[in-house]
Amino acid sequence: MKRTFTLARPNLAPLALAVFAGALFGAGLAVSGMADPQRVRGFLDLFGTWDPTLAFVMGGAVVAMAVAWRFQKGMVKPWAAPAFALPSARDLDPRLVGGAALFGMGWGIAGLCPGPAIADLAIAPAQAAIFVMAMLGGMLVHRLLPAVRAKPPR
Repeated sequence: MKRTFTLARPNLAPLALAVFAGALFGAGLAVSGMADPQRVRGFLDLFGTWDPTLAFVMGGAVVAMAVAWRFQKGMVKPWAAPAFALPSARDLDPRLVGGAALFGMGWGIAGLCPGPAIADLAIAPAQAAIFVMAMLGGMLVHRLLPAVRAKPPR
């Protein structure tokens, strides 16, 4: 008996949409100045030489997300996924506050956060690579230390 194997054709539409969205996001970060550590530090320097231009970028992002949330409420499912993956937690706990503070301190010191750092790998790879390696190291430490992980609900 002769067996034949056929390869299933993968649905490339979700991958193509993800690549397009990522490229658009990265281009937006680069064009807006969010991937420029000096501009970010200038924005965060409220009592020095404050640069307010990123406030307009963030304001535009808030408006765009407000519109997106309104559309999402009327959708049964997303265009390129079987279901929405929305956060369910609504409470502020010490881990969330501590993580937000750590994120903010890192953003202020480096002038980068994860999205712009990835975009900067294409713009200024030497400087961004140091940040990205440290970020990946932090993610690895988080995975390896059981005390850092969330405690299961009682």
